Amino acid sequence: MTNSPPPNGRSGRYVTADIILQFKVTLKDITPPIWRRIHIPADAAFLDLHAAIQDSFGWEDRHLHQFIFGNRYEEPVFIGPRDPEDWGFEDDKLREKEISLSDWFQQVGRTCTYEYDFGDSWEHTVVLEKILPVEPTQTYPRCIAGKRACPPEDCGGIPGYEGKLEILKHPRSKCYKEIHAWMGDFDPEHFDLHKIRFKDVGVHDIEGSLGEA
Repeated sequence: MTNSPPPNGRSGRYVTADIILQFKVTLKDITPPIWRRIHIPADAAFLDLHAAIQDSFGWEDRHLHQFIFGNRYEEPVFIGPRDPEDWGFEDDKLREKEISLSDWFQQVGRTCTYEYDFGDSWEHTVVLEKILPVEPTQTYPRCIAGKRACPPEDCGGIPGYEGKLEILKHPRSKCYKEIHAWMGDFDPEHFDLHKIRFKDVGVHDIEGSLGEA
């Protein structure tokens, strides 16, 4: 595996996996939708998908998270950090560092929920859209498309986010100065694919899950 700079300046890792999974990840209950389309190797771990979602959306990875499988008719299965240094999750959660995406995503259309920040409770629908052959010269993970800006961290979940956007539409409102000072010139419609960078947070885990550590 080479560590030379990837195409288009995006950070990532060249991999030797044969299969790539294409996911569409969409924030629930926000209209128009906020979403990202991600490519990631099938033998990557759920920790790697967590990191890819964080970086492609623009979240700052400052809060708890988990993946949830199952519907209202099934006992839910939780995948997330488990060991003491990873937030001290209960033992009934599967450890995300040890679970391969290919173990749970084997058919197109398979879905789960990714929850980030248990206070604000940002829930994302994760859908497997395609199973693709790897592009030998490409780096992974990568984001290939998306729409709209990610909400700011700690803005109060969907009600707080939408309330703040409404205040920013009315410069004469009594809360405008306070909210504008906090959010700045936030544009909820902005998305720039070329500015996405996959940071070094969890790189050792990503490499390890791909057999390169």
